[in-house]
Amino acid sequence: MFSLKWAARRRTARAAAVVALAAAACATTMNGSAQAIVNGTDSTERYPFMATIPETAPSAAMDDGTCGASLIDRQWVLTAAHCVAEPEIKLKGTVRIGSAHRLSGGTVRKIVKIVVHPGYVNGQGAAANKDDVALIRLDRPVGEKPVRIAGRAGEPGTPTRLLGFGTVKDITRLPDAVFPDRLQELETRLGTASECAPGYANGTRLCTISRVPHAMACFGDSGGPQLQRGHSGRWELVGVTSGPGAPGVACSDGPGLYTSAPAYADWVRKVVKGRA
Repeated sequence: MFSLKWAARRRTARAAAVVALAAAACATTMNGSAQAIVNGTDSTERYPFMATIPETAPSAAMDDGTCGASLIDRQWVLTAAHCVAEPEIKLKGTVRIGSAHRLSGGTVRKIVKIVVHPGYVNGQGAAANKDDVALIRLDRPVGEKPVRIAGRAGEPGTPTRLLGFGTVKDITRLPDAVFPDRLQELETRLGTASECAPGYANGTRLCTISRVPHAMACFGDSGGPQLQRGHSGRWELVGVTSGPGAPGVACSDGPGLYTSAPAYADWVRKVVKGRA
């Protein structure tokens, strides 16, 4: 999940103790290429709409970070607001679309415009990452096929899938992140609001539960897609990786919190059409 700013806030004594234990356990089993999203697996199919946003965080000694994004129009990608709106995060000015590899392949376009949702607030705890969505306009259209935003989020229990290039292990310091070369995926489901901490999930924020033990999105996965199957069987965008669904826990302990893409579909359409 998760924003670089959120990572810094997480360094409380309680969180550090929990995550340090998880990181120590992960360090003996992960090599940086076979597993990520913390206990995810290599991607099993092509996702032409998957996008990555290279960025740095000099104040946190991070010079090779990324956020995820989803191509929702031939010239626009949807991501998390905290990936592009926080002062300590420096974008490298490009977006890579349609590649199964973090640093190569696909189509690379320059960023010409960033539109952050006007209601975005990066608070703490249950107040964190309100209206956590942003759109990026590319300098030219791409040939990859965009993903459709779902008409609505499924009921609790609906199977979903996460995609990302985030760290393969739980960490307490951003420089300790280990990023995979290969795109990772994780089988999840939509949860009830009560499966996240009180006040975290609501009509615009989806509580997400892993269907794999000790697995969830983590640092570097922010902004990436959560997918559900539509009536046609094709993937639709239901969520945008936003942050943790409970305070003081390691990423792999979950749950995850996802901005509901359907809840912001009207805003997305207005921005893309130049009406917002």
